[in-house]
Amino acid sequence: MQDQAIEAVLFDLDGTLVDSNELHVAAWAQVFEGAGHAIPAEVIRGQIGKGGDNLVPALLPDLAEEAQEELADEHGRLFKQAFIDRVIPFPDAAALLRRVRQTGAKVVLASSASGEELDHYVELLGVGDVISATTSTDDVGASKPAPDIFAVALKKAAVAPDRAVAVGDTPYDAESAGRAGVRTVGVLSGGFAESALREAGAVAIYRDVAELLARFEESLLAG
Repeated sequence: MQDQAIEAVLFDLDGTLVDSNELHVAAWAQVFEGAGHAIPAEVIRGQIGKGGDNLVPALLPDLAEEAQEELADEHGRLFKQAFIDRVIPFPDAAALLRRVRQTGAKVVLASSASGEELDHYVELLGVGDVISATTSTDDVGASKPAPDIFAVALKKAAVAPDRAVAVGDTPYDAESAGRAGVRTVGVLSGGFAESALREAGAVAIYRDVAELLARFEESLLAG
């Protein structure tokens, strides 16, 4: 049984703290259609949580690497131009971050979003004063499910993996954190099934961050 204090909680953003997954699906669908690739929304949905460097090759493995990168870049441009202003925080997302900080643990954002998107969401949530460190795809060589994002987040926070807990909504969060040696608490707000999160390694599941806050004292986040 874990008896060490939790020194940091590493939060995913998209689908966890902010309601953006379906907007990403729509943006990707528009990008793929514009490039002549007919990919159903439900297929795209199953890859949400990965950065473009991993999502595009998973869906279009035979496409040249340069063309894959162009599609990922176009998604980033389109999302920021037409979709990001429609993203809203999940209820109690900011309150949960503040509750974590009250315990003395560091609040760290570990996201497959770009640095520009991450900064936008910090402002949207109004939590800049409680964030100890952030990691985005701009800081790493590979996005989730590679371990890079959580590994860099741990390094920035100066916290050992067994003293941290990750919170995420996709199997790729759980896989990424697990490869970095961090246990994951899953939330169902991103649209993935509980079974998918558990199979990927999540050790506890909550409906959303509001339920996690309501049950905070009994959760891993409380240590």
